[in-house]
Amino acid sequence: MKKSFICSLLAVLMLSACATDPYTGERKASNTAWGAGIGTLAGAGIGALVGGEKGALIGAGVGAAAGAGTGGYMDVQAQKLRRELLNTGVQVKEINGQIYLIMPGNITFNSNEATIKANFLPVLNSIAKVVKEYNKTMVQINGYTDSTGSQATNNALSLMRANSVSNYLRVQGVDANRIVANGYGSSNPIASNSTASGREQNRRVEIVLINRQ
Repeated sequence: MKKSFICSLLAVLMLSACATDPYTGERKASNTAWGAGIGTLAGAGIGALVGGEKGALIGAGVGAAAGAGTGGYMDVQAQKLRRELLNTGVQVKEINGQIYLIMPGNITFNSNEATIKANFLPVLNSIAKVVKEYNKTMVQINGYTDSTGSQATNNALSLMRANSVSNYLRVQGVDANRIVANGYGSSNPIASNSTASGREQNRRVEIVLINRQ
C-alpha cells in the first residue's frame, strides 16, 4: 500500500506539471515535474533507510517539495529566456532538467570565422542579463562546425567560437567561475551537411544551463 501511494504521488506530480510548450505545441513534463519526481524517489529511499515505510512516506513528501523547488527555478528561468529571446532565432529547450539555448550559424558566426556577428551581440546581452539573475546555474558553452574542413581545423574553430561567446558573457558580468567552454567540431550535427542551409544550422553554438543547487 505504501509503495502504491508513492507511485501514485509520483504519477500525480508528473501529470500536474505537464504543460504545452507554446513554441512547439508539444505536451511535456516541466523541470518542476522532473525535479519533484526525482526528489520523491530520493526522499523515499532516504526515508526508508531511516524510518522504514513511515519514513519512506515522509521522505517522499519532503523530497517532492525540494525537487519541485529546484525544477521550478529552472522553469522560471526558461520562461524568462523565451520572453527575452522571442523572434531572435534562438531555440530554448528544456531537456531532463537542463536548459538548452541553440543558436545557429546564421545569427552567430560566418563560415570559417570565430568573430561574433554584430547582430548576435544583443542576443548575448539578453542571455547574460537572465543568466546573471539566475546565478545558481552553471553555463556550459558548446561550439560546433559544419563538416567542411579537416577534423583538426573544425575542432579548433569550434572551441574558438565557444571561447568567443564565453569571453563576451564574462565582459557582460557573468562570473567566469560559472562558465565552461567546449569545442566539438563537426560532431553531433542537427541537420544535413549536404546543403547550405543544413551546414548553417550545424555551424552553431549551444549554451546549456545546468542547475548546481
